[in-house]
Amino acid sequence: MKKKDLILIGIILLAAAACWAGFRMFGEQKGNMLVITVDGEIYGTYDLSVDQEIVIGSTNRCEIKDGVVRMTEADCPDQLCRKQKSIDASGGTIVCLPNKVVLEISQDGRDAQADTIAQ
Repeated sequence: MKKKDLILIGIILLAAAACWAGFRMFGEQKGNMLVITVDGEIYGTYDLSVDQEIVIGSTNRCEIKDGVVRMTEADCPDQLCRKQKSIDASGGTIVCLPNKVVLEISQDGRDAQADTIAQ
């Protein structure tokens, strides 16, 4: 290997390290809030770090435990919302169509509010 080959390999490694650091710092932003909307209106925002059970009107119930959110009860006939995968800080949405309930992870609670207002 020549000196120029080693310099080229070094430059490629530095560029790869810079890209990796950039993705780690500015890449996927995790959410820390659960935003619940019912029929397009914000029902409430909840911190994922606080374990709690939330009663949503008289139709649904969800649970935040160890930063993970899941629908625990629903009075809809198909129960698909209860069968949906749990969501956490990495993002996600749980929807109960018959009851028009949406559980959504947000960075600070404002993202989902802006989306709801825009609709």
